[in-house]
Amino acid sequence: MMAAADVWSLARQRAQESELLFVGNQYRQAIQRYYFGAPPGARRVLPSSFEDLLEDDRYPIPVHHLRRLYPDPMTGSSEWGALRVGDRIAGVYSLSDKEPIKQSGFGPGYEQFSGKTAYREWVFAVSIAARPTVVNPPSVGAPAGGPAPSFPSRPVPRSSS
Repeated sequence: MMAAADVWSLARQRAQESELLFVGNQYRQAIQRYYFGAPPGARRVLPSSFEDLLEDDRYPIPVHHLRRLYPDPMTGSSEWGALRVGDRIAGVYSLSDKEPIKQSGFGPGYEQFSGKTAYREWVFAVSIAARPTVVNPPSVGAPAGGPAPSFPSRPVPRSSS
């Protein structure tokens, strides 16, 4: 019974890890779309809140960069850590201190996740140095696309509200 529970627990954590890679990438892409999707003549800015990704009111008809605010798969909470540049959101990360199972073999742009000791060190951040390219959804366990985070700021936990 104990062996079966261990196998189930490991399988569950792997599934949550895969979901974290997907959801984190969704947030990263939404932040990038928000930044580069500024209306003509408007200054490009990062979103000030997660809600800005749901309804970008910089347009006469609001634009939706994210379908919904996803919960953190590792904690089950709606609260995420936010990588901030000033008062703007440049990325997200899980608030979980649990050690990742996946330690290597990350896709392009996420090699920096290798060898991390906690999920909170997996920061899904944008680089605003270059315009985004077309990105395919990540395959299981290997997020797709996007350059590595280029912000020197240290992640500061913030709630999603």
